Amino acid sequence: MKKINIKTLKLFKNISKKLEPPPKLTISEWADRYRVLSSESSAEAGKWDTDRAPYQREIMDAISDDRTETVVIKSSAQVGKTELINNIVAYHIDYDPAPMMLVMPTVELAQTYSKKRLAPMIRDNPRLRDKVKDAKSRDSDNTILEKGFPGGYIAMTGANSPVGLSSRPIRILLADEVDRFPASAGNEGDPLALAEKRTSTFANKKKIFTSTPTDAKTSRILKAFNESSQEEWNISCPVCGCYQPYEWARIKFDTITMECAECKEQLNEFEWKAQQGKWISRLGHNFDLKKRGFHLNALASPWERWEDIIKTFKEAKKDKELLKTFVNTYLGEEWEDNEGEGADFERLYKRRETYNCQIPDDVLILTAGVDVQDDRLEIEVVGWGVGKESWGIQYKKIYGDLSQTHIWNELDSFLDSEFYYLDGTPLKIMCTCIDSGGHFTTEVYKFVKNKENRRIFAIKGKGGSGNPLVGKPSKNNREGVYLFSLGVDTGKEKIYSSLNVDEEGSSFCHFPFEEEKGYTLEYFKSLCAEKRIMQYQRGVSSFKWVQKYKRNEGLDLRNYATAALEILNPNFEQLLTFREKGNKSISQISQSKANTAKKKKKRIVSKGIT
Repeated sequence: MKKINIKTLKLFKNISKKLEPPPKLTISEWADRYRVLSSESSAEAGKWDTDRAPYQREIMDAISDDRTETVVIKSSAQVGKTELINNIVAYHIDYDPAPMMLVMPTVELAQTYSKKRLAPMIRDNPRLRDKVKDAKSRDSDNTILEKGFPGGYIAMTGANSPVGLSSRPIRILLADEVDRFPASAGNEGDPLALAEKRTSTFANKKKIFTSTPTDAKTSRILKAFNESSQEEWNISCPVCGCYQPYEWARIKFDTITMECAECKEQLNEFEWKAQQGKWISRLGHNFDLKKRGFHLNALASPWERWEDIIKTFKEAKKDKELLKTFVNTYLGEEWEDNEGEGADFERLYKRRETYNCQIPDDVLILTAGVDVQDDRLEIEVVGWGVGKESWGIQYKKIYGDLSQTHIWNELDSFLDSEFYYLDGTPLKIMCTCIDSGGHFTTEVYKFVKNKENRRIFAIKGKGGSGNPLVGKPSKNNREGVYLFSLGVDTGKEKIYSSLNVDEEGSSFCHFPFEEEKGYTLEYFKSLCAEKRIMQYQRGVSSFKWVQKYKRNEGLDLRNYATAALEILNPNFEQLLTFREKGNKSISQISQSKANTAKKKKKRIVSKGIT
């Protein structure tokens, strides 16, 4: 009888274990138990450990808190932000199923995330692999931009897709890199506001906004952070125990240490990072748990060394655009810029200098831009040196009927001509970008056809902030030629930043005094024809470029020539070494590579040159 009772007791214990609800886990607890990092997306593949970057724990667990609806992460790069997103997605696939949406700046980025991040995570985590259907099954709802699982799904889309943003209700909204979202999704309005509307039917909704900040006046993440709990990651001083944030102003370059804000002791990176940390709100204890906001910079990251960050800063401070990138991506801070930014054409005109040759000695590469007008072609040849220091070489106009072949033959001859250093050494144009967006698109396509070996490409401008200077080439056009998209606003920012550099060296712009080179007062006025102003569209602030003067061909041409340099992506230091060793000209080096590629029957656009 006693034995029967013991067996019965064991039976009921086993049954109760089966029936009892699973333990209540936060996202960080779930990740520490079950998450596996994939080799494709992490340098530290294997089991997840939140203690590797302890600042991540509170961020993840805030999302698990019933009192919190919105979590804002304003951060630098390289602090584990993408893996945080992965953990949130994995948790809601396995442990708390819900309809989710991940919004990235573009649909292409959403596709890349799905293929390179989400798919490997599902593959390498058994608890996810068993729940997400096989994409090869006939009735599967597992596609590139949507993954279904019991109790929910994750839809991925771009902020540039109004259809994707307005498709269905969701409980979990993840919006990544919100500062790079367009001002409007088509004609539908602010993409972030559209996505937020999808959560309105859920009482237990969660909204997670993440981004490295951009410009202070237009930053979505800054606005969201300022409306939140405004928490900073604080670390205790190894000497006095005072909690304080990692601050760039207290970093000592010579000793690679940070000075304590309280006791003034200077301690190295590893001494600081070995200490305990905690999140402290700038608002003290008086904040609303409904909207938590967290700010992080790269000084806290276990994947960044202070020595490397200091080296990056020393290079970045030579150039305004590089410095802006440093502030955004290393310090996680927004960039304060001047509204109405432009350039003074009279100052540049007075700054002209006499070359006494076609190409100054410091020029290593020549590129060209071609603008297509109704009655003429305008061309600028630009020389480039170390640090993207530039020299205007030739500004030229070819008048004629663009429907006739002879004007295109004249352009072809000019682009194939040689330019000379003072010692007679020749140099040819290495890459040319031609605008195809006017009334002669077909003629441009026919002109560039079969000229890839000379790196002569058609381009088409794309307005709006956040677009790369040069996008991926496409051959989806009537002539099947390579067509590059050009982020014209990005290019203008770079150009005006360089035009406002006053000291010779990196990014400085030189212009010739010699009249035959074509750099007249009219040219400089067209180069400085636009300025950037603030505009508000449906309540969202953004920058807009407006014309101060009627003609802007000079600005467009410099944009195209800069894009050509971006396509080339040359290694200036190696090119300088070639020159200093007295090797053959860069044109000959490039031509020999083109010939080799032709013999191998490979069609190469550009992978950069050395």
